Amino acid sequence: MNFRAVAAIYKFEMARTWRTLLQSIVSPVVSTSLYFVVFGAAIGSRISEVQGVSYGTFIVPGLVMLSVLTQSIANASFGIYFPKFIGTIYEILSAPISHVEIVLGYVGAAATKSIILGLIILATAGLFVPLHIQHPVWMLSFLVLTAVTFSLFGFIIGIWADGFEKLQMIPMLVVTPLTFLGGSFYSVNMLPPAWHSIALLNPVVYLISGFRWSFYEIADVRVEISVAMTLAFLAVCMTIIWWIFKTGYRLKR
Repeated sequence: MNFRAVAAIYKFEMARTWRTLLQSIVSPVVSTSLYFVVFGAAIGSRISEVQGVSYGTFIVPGLVMLSVLTQSIANASFGIYFPKFIGTIYEILSAPISHVEIVLGYVGAAATKSIILGLIILATAGLFVPLHIQHPVWMLSFLVLTAVTFSLFGFIIGIWADGFEKLQMIPMLVVTPLTFLGGSFYSVNMLPPAWHSIALLNPVVYLISGFRWSFYEIADVRVEISVAMTLAFLAVCMTIIWWIFKTGYRLKR
């Protein structure tokens, strides 16, 4: 394992975060704070509680997941797309560094940024509502697992995209709607039976449900299923990345 090469990629990507601090950290935190104001105050005044938890407190895990998912994809996709765009990807591919080390550098940096952002948003949420984390170890585990999984997914999008429009297309048109429909602001158990069955086809439901359980021990699906679904998606992403480097898909031409 070439740890020096991994560290070089990792440090370069992390340095880009500090150069764009307003866009990378401040903007998502402000946006999430506005969600608390709008949903927590306006809607929360009309919904007293959900499954025994006040509405403002109930939506905290969903808002954290919303930011972590979108930022993990954005950080990883842009991180690998930009070297493709300016042509430096060929220098990386020709360097004495394996494909595993390339993925570790880019995905590790993207996941780190998302985890830091998630923790900042969690601390910010504590200013608006009282937080009680019943299982902090599980909370951190879900946070890290989600950040890594969707950073891998973003890495795939960054390789697949051949323009800035495609880079934004899947996060904007697929991931964000799935997150909003995945129980970020409500429990899917509140839906009618037919819509409840449809909602369970949304993979984001399992992420938010498992993460919310670590806070309040309430969940829309069993925690074991949430972990299994996340690990399954992680395995799919790793398999696709292995195939990309094996075939050179949109990397070597």
